[in-house]
Amino acid sequence: MIKKNSIVYCLIALMALPALKVLAGPASFSVELINTFDDPDAVFSTQPQKISDRGAVVGVLIDGSGLSHGFVRFLNGHYSPPLTDPNDTAGVTQGRGINDSFRICGNYTSDTSHGFFAQGAGFHDFDVPGSSFTVLLGLNNANDFSGSDVPASGVQSGVLGIGGVITEFTVADATNTLAYQINSSNQAAGYYIDLNGITHGYYRDSDGSIVAPIDPAGSTGTIVFGNNDSNYIVGRYPDASGITHGFVFIPPATYITFDFPGSTFTSLNGINAAGSIVGRYLDASGIEHGLLAKLVPGAAGPGLGGTIPQRQPAQARSARPLPLRPMVEPAL
Repeated sequence: MIKKNSIVYCLIALMALPALKVLAGPASFSVELINTFDDPDAVFSTQPQKISDRGAVVGVLIDGSGLSHGFVRFLNGHYSPPLTDPNDTAGVTQGRGINDSFRICGNYTSDTSHGFFAQGAGFHDFDVPGSSFTVLLGLNNANDFSGSDVPASGVQSGVLGIGGVITEFTVADATNTLAYQINSSNQAAGYYIDLNGITHGYYRDSDGSIVAPIDPAGSTGTIVFGNNDSNYIVGRYPDASGITHGFVFIPPATYITFDFPGSTFTSLNGINAAGSIVGRYLDASGIEHGLLAKLVPGAAGPGLGGTIPQRQPAQARSARPLPLRPMVEPAL
């Protein structure tokens, strides 16, 4: 039986604003492009989301009719057939997380967004009890999961399922919180929307404390998609010129940027224990392609500054009520 904890609100004001600093030295890692790939059933877009420690990739493809399906790219480079939840009535099934047992999680749309788990040909739909909206976004090797839901409070929350116990949480002064991945230490990473409607990255430590905001220098809205067992974090951000960059954040303060050559849009979505990274880029004709990259130690990659995220004590109370905002569909 899954038990549901009372909502843990990490709604506290920071004692001081995070400082924006430029790193003193060069990055000790770089991101190296390995190859690119496209699901054979994708026409408009191949959107990898996560990579397991064994190297299998889960993601989303958009077919010639504009419909979204999940996919799995196996270790040998072969692909699953397009994955569609049997209860999907809107043409939106999205593969979001995968573990070493080839269990995947994701979301589909009917009357609203619902979560699912799948393994082989079998789908098991899942909604957080008492919630009106559920998306499952990440999965670790213990089958613990992360995602987002809208509970009775009406505030879109991050949600974790650890050992059969569900915990909902929000970041301080966030109107929407989404948890995209959970690692083997039960550290979760994702993004939130602040009171001004701006997105920022965060991670939730295993003790329940929130570390935020994660924002590369020049970001006008940061999206964090994943972390690995070392809590290395990947995501993307747009700058003031409209160029979207992929990035890696290594706590406490190292930012590394990555741009696919010649592209105006690069997203890094998943990273595994070995430092293999999956994401995508946009080509000049408007088609999105998958990419596989590697975090390489010992090489000075393109480093950049960013906020130094601050730890917010767990279990603190909000100083004021939050405004209710509409739920947001999670970014891809």
